[in-house]
Amino acid sequence: LQKSLNETFGADKYSEARKEVLTNMFSRPMQMALYFCTGVLEDETLFRHYALNVPFYTHFTSPIRRYADVVVHRLLAASLGVSSHIRMEKEAIQRQADHCNDRKMASKRVQELSADLFFAVFVRVRA
Repeated sequence: LQKSLNETFGADKYSEARKEVLTNMFSRPMQMALYFCTGVLEDETLFRHYALNVPFYTHFTSPIRRYADVVVHRLLAASLGVSSHIRMEKEAIQRQADHCNDRKMASKRVQELSADLFFAVFVRVRA
């Protein structure tokens, strides 16, 4: 499959852009991760990571990138006892998680629309 795709992408100056757009379109059906406060969910099966096959999973990156990661770092540090307790109710944390999810979905939608536009131009030029 990879060999076939590489042949489809071509070797011109736009081949890398075509590869990125098509790869993005292929991965679109994958379920997006959501931020949530574990204190508001009773079903612990929702904490698992399907692809990694682990029952409890927390994802975060550098806290300089996204506010959600800042929150996760603070909560994780507090739960490990390396920083002071977070003075927020779990419902407030969930509201912040919902807001971060909304913004992430909006950003993803704009990215998808941009890829769709590029793909439409690509098809028109190739036709």
